[in-house]
Amino acid sequence: MRNAPVSEDGPEAAPVGVFVGLATLDVIHRITKPPEANEKTTSTAQFVAAGGPAANAAITFAALGGQATLVTALGDDPVADLIRADLAAHGVGVVDAAAGTTRTVPVSSVAVVESTGDRSVVSADAVTSDASPPDDLDDLVARADVVLVDGHHPVMARAAVRLAAARGITVVVDAGRWKPVMADLVPYVSDMVCSGDFRAPGADSSAATAAALLGDGVRTVVITHGGDPVTWWSCGESGSVAVPEVRVVDTLGAGDAFHGAYSYYSTWPDSAVAERIDRSSRVAALRCSVVGPRAWLSKLSGLAAEEQIGKRER
Repeated sequence: MRNAPVSEDGPEAAPVGVFVGLATLDVIHRITKPPEANEKTTSTAQFVAAGGPAANAAITFAALGGQATLVTALGDDPVADLIRADLAAHGVGVVDAAAGTTRTVPVSSVAVVESTGDRSVVSADAVTSDASPPDDLDDLVARADVVLVDGHHPVMARAAVRLAAARGITVVVDAGRWKPVMADLVPYVSDMVCSGDFRAPGADSSAATAAALLGDGVRTVVITHGGDPVTWWSCGESGSVAVPEVRVVDTLGAGDAFHGAYSYYSTWPDSAVAERIDRSSRVAALRCSVVGPRAWLSKLSGLAAEEQIGKRER
């Protein structure tokens, strides 16, 4: 991990994060209950926003005070323009590896149940995308303090992790589910942040998955378990970190928020794994406590400002 530079005036410069992966347009409906087969239902609220694991993580990173760039594949399409506009509005720069081409941009249909905050997502994803890395990927990675990949756009993901690992830059993988490209990424990864459902091939539990990843050379494995404690393994040590209790009203993007926050806090000098997890869990909990994909960000910005004050006083 590289320490963020310090300016002549004292405060640390904003950490730089490069996020490689999926961007979608999310059409989100809040509903009282999931519809039955052949049933229509009326939503109580509707939102349209950019989505996707890497995109949401980049938005969180930017809201915490970092400089975030999303490397993705959008192309020339009216839907892509909506995604770009939302990302720009939330401080995320976009490098479009598909600029000048016409392609189908994934649109996700999302339903969030009001009483539980649980979400259901239907999306085309981009796990088989053959988009090539942009010409300036090496320069982007060279300026980064952390690189996150989500396994979508596999060709770009492979290139990004190799470039980052060669420079000693922290590489975080958002491991929501096993994708074929994961086998190619693992040798270059410093931190795997996995969902409780994530399984390495042949592993039948989270602990077995962690053991397999550590055996393949991953330095740190973090596994989230919803509202249960986050478990972690790193450099011969292990532990668990409790997550805050909140009234859950919207879980959409909560895991992505955790990944974006984890990436941000990994740039803090001398931050321990448990500390990164604790701070990231608080960010994810905040996300779960606010309705809608963007309303929570104003509260996150306030939290980030308080943390920066405390960081300088340490």
